[in-house]
Amino acid sequence: MGLKKKVQQTIRQLIAYSEPKSPISEQYRNIRTNIQFASVGTDTRSFIVTSSNPSEGKTTTTANLAVVFAQQGKKVLLIDADMRKPSMHTMFRTENTLGLTSVLSKQSKLESCVRETTVENLDFLPAGAVPPNPAELLGSIRMEELIEQAYKSYDLVIIDTPPVLAVTDAQVLANKCDGIVLVVRSNHTEKEDALKAKGLLANAKGKLLGVVLNAKQQEDSNYYYYYGTK
Repeated sequence: MGLKKKVQQTIRQLIAYSEPKSPISEQYRNIRTNIQFASVGTDTRSFIVTSSNPSEGKTTTTANLAVVFAQQGKKVLLIDADMRKPSMHTMFRTENTLGLTSVLSKQSKLESCVRETTVENLDFLPAGAVPPNPAELLGSIRMEELIEQAYKSYDLVIIDTPPVLAVTDAQVLANKCDGIVLVVRSNHTEKEDALKAKGLLANAKGKLLGVVLNAKQQEDSNYYYYYGTK
């Protein structure tokens, strides 16, 4: 894939930023509104986004949700916690040398690893180098301290995690944040897998804020995203 095509693909992935008036961007804003409704009466300062299996659109969904929350005026920190197969740094066209792994292993401080993005109010913490023990790092006291530290500078922390059925990382983080958003892909995600993922997250004492149905095709061939609480 040529450089120009890669850049164009990146722009399409961050559609809430590149095309804020598009129907899909409006759906991301609808998801944002529903997350806020689901959080009424609670102080939701952080949530993770996950899926049951790979290739269900969770990373693109996570990044665009971070964009629309930032566009609302909230100071947002987006964290790529998929330390096994990090990819979000390519969407923001930044390097992945230093990141979450560096902070959790105490090799670097949080502020030196966070990257500013072209989106106003949105900062990004890449995953960093792939460690031998991702689940142990995410389950550590240091991860809890990192989130607490982020609360001092940001209104909202959004964390992209690996799929639930693939590894235990999302379960480990489930009760360290205030909520969970589960992404399922239309005509791709098996109902049994989605229910199993939901059960595992519940067993981990996480609070499910809702489910995003991704890539649902309408009669006009446009894709949209729907947010539900069940």
